[in-house]
Amino acid sequence: MPQHLAAHLPRPAARRLRALLPAALLGAALMAPGARADEAFVTSQPAEMLSIVDLPTRKVVATLPIPGKPAGIAVSPDGARAFVTSPDGKALTIIDAAARKVLHRVDVGGGPLGVAVHPSGSPVYVADWYQHRIVAVDAASGAITGEVKVGDSPSGLAVTPDGRLLLSADRDSNQVSLIDTASLKRVATVAVGTRPFGVTIDAAGKRAYTANVVSNDVSVIDIPARKVVATVPVGDHPYVVALAQGRAFSTDQYASTVTVFDVTSFEKLAAIPVGDYPEGIEASRDGTLVYVANWETNTLGVIDAKTLKLLADIPVADGPRAFGAFIRRTGP
Repeated sequence: MPQHLAAHLPRPAARRLRALLPAALLGAALMAPGARADEAFVTSQPAEMLSIVDLPTRKVVATLPIPGKPAGIAVSPDGARAFVTSPDGKALTIIDAAARKVLHRVDVGGGPLGVAVHPSGSPVYVADWYQHRIVAVDAASGAITGEVKVGDSPSGLAVTPDGRLLLSADRDSNQVSLIDTASLKRVATVAVGTRPFGVTIDAAGKRAYTANVVSNDVSVIDIPARKVVATVPVGDHPYVVALAQGRAFSTDQYASTVTVFDVTSFEKLAAIPVGDYPEGIEASRDGTLVYVANWETNTLGVIDAKTLKLLADIPVADGPRAFGAFIRRTGP
């Protein structure tokens, strides 16, 4: 990852140079296409690998090499495709999720990081950290269809469930940009905490949550009103937020915890110890489990969203980030 993109996540050099996991885990273990249970598509940056985890069995069932230090991930709502950003490679990789096959590798330039998919399945939106813009890409062909300027160093992206608005966490502008997806024009900005990184929208499309890396808090945004309605203290260096069971789950990188708070009262409920440097986080389809990627311990943690207990750690490739919507929901 370029130094600018690594600056908010300093890590001991010895850990960053740790050897990769055994080749048996990292080798291509392609499975025949067919019906599968829900899966996690976990980007591992130092390993330049995508680990595909079968969530019911908690096993890695396939891996794909992805060059360019992959970081961001988004799976289409229908589970057909996965989209991976490579900041060093300046590329977006489009994957047939069922066949485990790379379809396109799109040169988007700059430093692609956050990625999100329109609820219709296309376009795909890519945050360009260096050129301070969002690029729209056709999900089928890989053609770039447009772009919009936002604040400095856009990182996390999210689209409202109705597909009308795209939200960008503009890290070095301390704001969230709201973009009209029909016109691909920015229509508003909302000031949030210091150095927002991940942004998450609730199922109703009414509220967004930004994890603010430097101010160690989460900003809660009323999307229709376009204003912050709460600021919730969390752990050291929060990265991104997941939502489940009426609760928000924030990954606290430096604390190696997930902070949990109630989304109505904003009361802190727990700080769950997880692996070192937790980063990407997402809830299961039914909201009973929360999955967290732990960069330093090379695991995907499994949290019970009701009891707030860590249930398991699933080994994955070196340096997992899983920054984005990384769960592939299959079946009805």
